[in-house]
Amino acid sequence: MNENIEKTKCLIIGSGPAGYTAAIYAARADLKPIVYEGLQPGGQLTITTEVDNFPGYPEGAQGPAIMEDLKKQAERFNADVRFGMITEVDFSKRPFKVTADDGKIIVAETVIIATGASARWLGMESEQKFNGYGVSACATCDGFFYKGKDVAIVGGGDTAAEEATYLAKLCNKVYLIHRRDELRASKAMQKKIFNTQNIEVIWDHVPKEITGTEEGFSKAVTGATLTNVKTGKESKINIDGFFVAIGHKPNSDIFKGQIDMNETGYIKTAPDSTKTSVEGVFACGDVQDHVFRQAVTAAGTGCMAAIEAERFLGA
Repeated sequence: MNENIEKTKCLIIGSGPAGYTAAIYAARADLKPIVYEGLQPGGQLTITTEVDNFPGYPEGAQGPAIMEDLKKQAERFNADVRFGMITEVDFSKRPFKVTADDGKIIVAETVIIATGASARWLGMESEQKFNGYGVSACATCDGFFYKGKDVAIVGGGDTAAEEATYLAKLCNKVYLIHRRDELRASKAMQKKIFNTQNIEVIWDHVPKEITGTEEGFSKAVTGATLTNVKTGKESKINIDGFFVAIGHKPNSDIFKGQIDMNETGYIKTAPDSTKTSVEGVFACGDVQDHVFRQAVTAAGTGCMAAIEAERFLGA
């Protein structure tokens, strides 16, 4: 065989909680999986600092440390974890032909897609500067750290409304910043926002800059500068946390035309399953879950995908 072509029973594309968990289960089932980690080895959790809601870490842990633990566990069972990206896939027939960024061609009997999703950011330099130090794209993940404090959240859809009401249960004050004079959220969610006393909607504004303190490696958000889109006038708010809720983009572009997706690019899976529209291809984690988007739910679907791949191969 051409040395640039490699065969495998199971190829896993992606390496967050879903990909690594799929690797653990697939390796234990003796599928000898190959895992391509992708652009962001470890997934979104690697840009998170303290993680308190992943089971098995009673004192909490750093996101990158949790992902390193999962990787080591997969490698303990001889999963072949590789740094690199998949650049092209051909799901037109089995075995599937997949190309990596180094030119290697993987011929796989089953494929598990675990490429995740990426939060949409506002694009401010200060947003990236304080990312993980007061700036977050997940209220469910990080809201607990702001108990009794003042926070801001940017957005106007259902996700922003849901996260604002979630934060309102924990925080002293929640500013909901929206660039228009009405929300895009459903009427039911809007009613919740307007009936929650400690949520203040700041209409017709966009964030200009997030401000904070820096001492050595320590950073903390202390406020934000906002711009009125109608008048151009600037104002400031004092906050301890800044949440961005303007949506997520599933990392599914390379699968377009190969597999069924919804209108926003999330891969469609069968009910109570990780099976996709292509037999032998499974999808798990945030690339197919636009509802929960949690590390633990991603890990759960990673387990499901590996078990379904094993059963498919044994059928």
